[in-house]
Amino acid sequence: MPEIAEVETVRNTLKKQILYKKVKEVQVLYPKMILSDLEEFSTLLKGNQFVDIKRRGKWLIFELEHHFLLSHLRMEGKFFLKNSKEEILKHEHVVFSFLDGTDLRYHDTRKFGRMELILKEELATHPSILKQGFEPGDEELTVEYLLEKFKNKNIAIKTLLLDQSIISGLGNIYANEVLFASKINPFKKGKEITKKEAEQIIKSAARIIKRAIELGGTTIKSYTSSLGVMGRFQQELMVHKQEGEPCKICGSFIRNEKINGRSTYFCAICQK
Repeated sequence: MPEIAEVETVRNTLKKQILYKKVKEVQVLYPKMILSDLEEFSTLLKGNQFVDIKRRGKWLIFELEHHFLLSHLRMEGKFFLKNSKEEILKHEHVVFSFLDGTDLRYHDTRKFGRMELILKEELATHPSILKQGFEPGDEELTVEYLLEKFKNKNIAIKTLLLDQSIISGLGNIYANEVLFASKINPFKKGKEITKKEAEQIIKSAARIIKRAIELGGTTIKSYTSSLGVMGRFQQELMVHKQEGEPCKICGSFIRNEKINGRSTYFCAICQK
C-alpha cells in the first residue's frame, strides 16, 4: 500500500507533469470508484485545470478553481501519464484526457481507490480529512499528544501507529521501521509506552519519513514506479520484508508475526 512517502512522491511528480493542462474530457469506467455524483464529477472537471496538488496523510488533494478532487490510492492505486491514442487498459478506471493529447489515467487492480469532488470550503470539515492525525515531522506531534492518545489503550503499539487519527500517513512498512528504530517491541501495549519511548517514536518517524521521501518511497509489490519514479528506500529497510535475515544491529534473525492481521517484522533482541 502506498504510504505517506509514496503518496508525497506521486504528488511531487504529478505537479511537474499535469498542472495547468486543460481537461478535455473525463471517462469513468468503474463508477463505484467515484463518491460524488457521476455526471457532476465529469461536467465540473471538463474544461477545468489542476492548479496545485496538496496532500493530507495518504490523501492526494488536486486543486481546481472552485473545487478539490480528493483521491486515495488505497492498496494498489497508481497514476499513469500516457498518450491519449494509447489503448485504455483493463485496470485503468478513470481517465482524464487533456487538450494537449495526453491522459492522466488512474490504474487500480483491486478497485479499492476512491475519488471525490468537493467544494473548497468543505475541505476543512470533510470527514476523511478531519479525522487525520498529525504527520511525522509536524510540530504538533508532541510527546504529550502521543501519551494522551496511547493512555489506557490495551492495544499493541504497532496497531496504534497504523491508526490514521493518531499519526497520519504511517502504514505497515514505516510502522515496522519506526518501532525498530525506537527499540520498541511491536506487541507492547499503548498504555505501557513511556515518555522516552514516545520521544523516540516522534524522532524516528520524522527521520525515516524524511529519508524515504528523499529516496522516492519504497518500491515493493504494492507500490511500483508508475510515473517514471522508482523508489529506493527499500535498500535501507532494517526489518520490513527481512524475515529470516540477520538483524543489522545484533545479528539475530528478523521475525515476522501477525498483529491484528498485519505482518509485523521485528528483532526480538533489539526490540525486547
